[in-house]
Amino acid sequence: MRKRSGKFNKIYAMQLATIFIGFVIFGFSENIKGPAIPRIQLDFMLNEAQLGTLLSLNALGYLIACSFTAYLTKIWGIKRVTIIAFAAMAVSGIFIFFSQHYSLFSASYFLMYIGNGMLEIGLAILGARIFVKNTGTMMNLSHGFYGLSSTVAPLIATGLMEVTINGYTLDWRGMYLIMLLLSVIPIVFALFSTFPGDDIEHEDRVPLKTMLKDPVLWLMVLVLTFGVVSELAVGGWLVNFLEKAYGWSTVSASGMLSAFFLCFALARLLLGPLTDKIGFTLSLIVFSGLSAACTFAAIFGGENAAFLFAAAGIGIAMIYPTVMAFIARRYPKGSDTAITFTVTLMGVGSVIGNYLIGGVIEVTKGIFGADTHIGLFRGLQAGYGVIGLCAALSSVAGIILYTYLYKRKEII
Repeated sequence: MRKRSGKFNKIYAMQLATIFIGFVIFGFSENIKGPAIPRIQLDFMLNEAQLGTLLSLNALGYLIACSFTAYLTKIWGIKRVTIIAFAAMAVSGIFIFFSQHYSLFSASYFLMYIGNGMLEIGLAILGARIFVKNTGTMMNLSHGFYGLSSTVAPLIATGLMEVTINGYTLDWRGMYLIMLLLSVIPIVFALFSTFPGDDIEHEDRVPLKTMLKDPVLWLMVLVLTFGVVSELAVGGWLVNFLEKAYGWSTVSASGMLSAFFLCFALARLLLGPLTDKIGFTLSLIVFSGLSAACTFAAIFGGENAAFLFAAAGIGIAMIYPTVMAFIARRYPKGSDTAITFTVTLMGVGSVIGNYLIGGVIEVTKGIFGADTHIGLFRGLQAGYGVIGLCAALSSVAGIILYTYLYKRKEII
């Protein structure tokens, strides 16, 4: 019995290492591009339209990966799919390093985001299968590693690009090579581990058609989409808001964004046990509502209340991992399908959300005076208000979900 227990602990340690290190790599791969983009643009002499197309490969590769990752998981198993995702990212790093022409570079970049998308789905499925006990705590903890690596990724990338070895400066190509080759580390852990769920027969899995008849799944899509739109939009709009609305310097505005990500990461690392204690459904209502309240208070409270923009990260950080924990508990034999469905629709919603924010800013500017400071200020307020509104709508969807489950005595 003792030997069996030791073996179990060893396998669980390997599983945890795969997931935790995987989220660190995921955070690095998504957030090292900031310091590299200006140099990439200069090297390939890209105009703004070409640069926008390059960055849109992120969303496209992500959505394509979402479309086939769950299917591959059913055929090959989550272990192989996870290893393939890490391998794709490592190989893309090698191709990026050797890309001297834009065509090869853009293809390599696209491959990286295919791997990135596969990895996000794969890690979510792994977590859903492995974290049977203390699901909320472990889901938030694992996503906390993503938050921490996302926080330091731009600093590490900037430092690596300046490193010189034997007279050769790494620059952005060498930086991408080193950072993406780190994907080999979790591959090693995954190879020596086994993962539950791959032994479930196809006929035992809950089919998507059955899930689509469950209103709970659609409500989860709404909770997740509104929550993630609010989360991702902060990275694109907070610095812009503080600089243009209050005249902050880039350093000060970026500092507030860093504070947001710090609150974001710490919340996931520390507040996970709370979601297990009060329940996932109630947690979604409370945390998304907290984020909405902080965001609106920051907008209407003026410059002195700007710190609440960062505090909003505490609430919104909890939405994604708590939704994953909810799905793992609600659909134990169909979590891979349910996760893929909700995350894919979330990806589509995220694209729409950012366009909506930009559109609201432009319309509001036109109402108050397109070329005036008050027009710009009101436009930015309205645009950032959409971010707060999305968090509020996430909470409203959570309330509807809670009511539905309460009537059926199925509260999670």
